[in-house]
Amino acid sequence: MAKLWDKGYSLDQEIERFTVGRDYLLDLNLIEADCIGSIAHGSMLTKIGVLKQEEFSKLHKGLVEIIHLSRKGNFSIPKELEDGHTAIESYLTETCGEVGKKIHTGRSRNDQVLTSTRLWIRSGVVAFLRQSMNLASALERFAANHTKTPMPGRTHLQIAMPSSFGLWAAAWAEDLMDTITYGKELLHIIDCSPLGAAASYGSPLPVDREYSSDAMGFSRVQNNVLYVNNSRGKFEAMVMDLLDYGMTTLSKMAQDLMLFSLPEFGYVTLPKELCSGSSIMPQKKNPDGLELIRGKAAAIAGQTTMVKNIIRALPSGYNRDYQETKEPILRALPTTIDSLRIMEISINRMEVHTNKLIESCVPELFATDQVFDMVSQGATFRDAYKEIGTHPEKFAPMDPVSVIENRTSSGEAGNLRLDRMQEAIKQVSQEVDQVERRYLSAMKDLVGEAVEPFRRV
Repeated sequence: MAKLWDKGYSLDQEIERFTVGRDYLLDLNLIEADCIGSIAHGSMLTKIGVLKQEEFSKLHKGLVEIIHLSRKGNFSIPKELEDGHTAIESYLTETCGEVGKKIHTGRSRNDQVLTSTRLWIRSGVVAFLRQSMNLASALERFAANHTKTPMPGRTHLQIAMPSSFGLWAAAWAEDLMDTITYGKELLHIIDCSPLGAAASYGSPLPVDREYSSDAMGFSRVQNNVLYVNNSRGKFEAMVMDLLDYGMTTLSKMAQDLMLFSLPEFGYVTLPKELCSGSSIMPQKKNPDGLELIRGKAAAIAGQTTMVKNIIRALPSGYNRDYQETKEPILRALPTTIDSLRIMEISINRMEVHTNKLIESCVPELFATDQVFDMVSQGATFRDAYKEIGTHPEKFAPMDPVSVIENRTSSGEAGNLRLDRMQEAIKQVSQEVDQVERRYLSAMKDLVGEAVEPFRRV
């Protein structure tokens, strides 16, 4: 089959290699989503009379066959066909005959790729939110199990004030919930159908965009057909920001855990199943998973900036630059979900050394508590601060468990208010469930079987 844009001439081989890039490989991730969009489009074309019912039935069968082949890893995209759209249409023409040439009526590769990536991203964001909630729940459980496990609080990495391992874990759970809340709102923004916008200006056909949108389980149509194409890259950048926030949290958590696991700290032992060895030093157990989370966080931050820089100076309408916004999101979403899972395993399986944590609560850790003991006896804060600060020999040991139990204001070590965290996770989970059920049910009705657009090849 010729390229979708074929006009009877061939591209220079160098420009073809340059323009196709890795699209023919990247689009293997989007085959199932592309077929879902094509079924919705074909159903709409049948509704408005462009396709006969028997023609659509043939196309529907062919598109479902492609989904099955893709799931088994048996659907390929020849480089000369450039992308998944052409490979799908080629398959339909070969297996269904001339009617295969009708499936593209009324749309462009522009709204076709937007639809497939939108389906993939929507499903991927739901997967991200679910895994983020799994990690938040793991941290909440860890915090509940370690509410009275003392830990030195640190600022500037130096001994600061008494804290607890529960406070540490609950802090990261709350951090994640803020990112999850942002992601839930972003899910609403991207939950709109671009199909029918064509190449930015619609088409002369009476395309029923609301019909195809409902068929794919979107909450609404993305209205302005020019903005549909202008939003390519922008929506990806917004999701990349979400992933960047999530990975920043994971990177900082990973750094903490690597420090806590050092022999000089000895607070925890990381799961050995997540630590590889050295090829020369037999004693080594390296925290490779946590180090890679830190490295991948930096990579995703760079890719997020790259996407924004690609789109920031583009004129309205489609520009080929948009092609370069596809790979970053296709890589970043699975990477972030994998990183969340690795961190969840780390939290669930690491061994906490309570005795070492108690030993680390050295007398100077309680200096501020001593200041406030003096204040409670009538001294001014400034005089007490100066007295303790200039006479370190007066630093006195205290019972760290009793100290943290006396921190009773909301959110302090002795009053973590984990019930708030539990309720927040429950609420967001219900809202995400509702969105997912809506679109999965609609797509099952459309395709005739359960489908999941978020594929990872």
